[in-house]
Amino acid sequence: MIWYYVYMLGGAIIAIFGGLMVYAGMRLARARRALTQSKERLLTIEREIETERREASLKIRDEVFRRRKEFEDEMRRDRQEFERLQKKVLTRDEDLQKRELRLDELKLEMQRREREQLRAQDMLRSNEEKVRVLYHELIAKFEALGGMSREEAKNNLTETLRDEVYHTQEKWLVKVEDEARQLAKDRANEIVVSVMQRYAADSVNSATTGVVHLPNEDMKGRIIGKEGRNIKSLEMATGMEFIIGDTPEVITISGFNPVRREIARRALERLIHDGRINPARIEETVTQCEQEIDEVIEEYGKGASLELNLQGVPAEIITLLGKLHFRTSYSQNVLQHSKEVAFFARMIAAELGVDAQIAGRAGLFHDIGKALTAEIEGPHAHIGADVAKRCGEDPRIVNAIAAHHEEVAFSSIYAPIILIADTLSASRPGTRRESFAAYLKRLEQLEEIAQSFTGIKKAYALQAGREVRVIVEEDVVNDDKARVIARDIAARIEQEMNFPGQIKVNVIREKRAIEYAR
Repeated sequence: MIWYYVYMLGGAIIAIFGGLMVYAGMRLARARRALTQSKERLLTIEREIETERREASLKIRDEVFRRRKEFEDEMRRDRQEFERLQKKVLTRDEDLQKRELRLDELKLEMQRREREQLRAQDMLRSNEEKVRVLYHELIAKFEALGGMSREEAKNNLTETLRDEVYHTQEKWLVKVEDEARQLAKDRANEIVVSVMQRYAADSVNSATTGVVHLPNEDMKGRIIGKEGRNIKSLEMATGMEFIIGDTPEVITISGFNPVRREIARRALERLIHDGRINPARIEETVTQCEQEIDEVIEEYGKGASLELNLQGVPAEIITLLGKLHFRTSYSQNVLQHSKEVAFFARMIAAELGVDAQIAGRAGLFHDIGKALTAEIEGPHAHIGADVAKRCGEDPRIVNAIAAHHEEVAFSSIYAPIILIADTLSASRPGTRRESFAAYLKRLEQLEEIAQSFTGIKKAYALQAGREVRVIVEEDVVNDDKARVIARDIAARIEQEMNFPGQIKVNVIREKRAIEYAR
């Protein structure tokens, strides 16, 4: 039994040892295979390294060859540039040598000429001395022959020449002025006639009336109301004065603001047509009329700017243009007048070759100050110029507005263009009416200006103020002085008076000698 266990134990040991030998053999084979693979991988890496080393060596050799080739090429180019510069320097050196030789020759020539000039100066001084001696001898002989000294002869000659030059200059100035005036007049007439012929608008005097006609006389009592409540409400709401006089079926609206006067007229006519006249209805009607007038003003302003094709007109100026529709000047509608001035200004500017758009814009805006004269004190030209400047208009337009009545100096050609266009629009037949008192005052002012000069006998204003005829004292004023007086009177009239067209100054000097044979 013991041997059996011993036998079994020996077999187990042998089996275990055999298994261990097999496992050890397998591990050894696996290790040998790994070693073989490692050796193969090492050989592969060594071959790759050798390949890369050979490639790097080839690249380095190629780069060294290329750099050497570039260096040799650059050296060859530098050598060629050096040779070229060397040749250029040698050429310049030769040129400098030639120039030095030329300068030496010129120097010798200059020295020769200086010697000749010195000899010529010596001869000239000698001749001048001889001429001086001869001159003094001739002066002495002339003084002996003439019986007067040289200073006396010089004074007499100077005085004679002065008188001749003065008269010649005066005649020449008169001739030049006449020619220039005639040329300017012909050209101006040509431009003005062309402009007036091209403009074919009707001349219609449209005045904003302040009179409202009533359907019957009883309507006056309803408008006045109990204890005058209705008429007071109307006056407070509109700011106008309603005058109810003895004229039957007529009420007159009085006030300085033309827009407010138009609102009052429309409100009163609407109340009369409606028949309901009480303070509440009056306030409601006046408010509606104010809104309507604002829309009408906006419409007229935009219409004027569109009619003249103006771009970028400020809203404030649009409103002022619309208000001009309700303003009149000597019975002429100011908005229509402004549009006429714009058309005339554009045509004149086109004839003169300047910017017609600026001229037209200045012409349309030139009277916008009249829309504010009821609110702001001062000349309408200055008020309009301030508004245009505040709205960012061109400085040339601002100056044209301010200077269209010659209250400020002109700073560009557009100012006199607007002045001429304004005069054309105002003086066209049928556009304006002048009062008899203003007409007489203009004639008296013409005669006063003419009589303010020395040597004037009488002065008469003729042809409705288009000519002033001046009679001078023939013993005091000669013909030349008469021309000067005519020019001075014309200049004084231009400075002190405003007038359309031109005024002829006619100075008359007449000398009569009368005797009787008995």
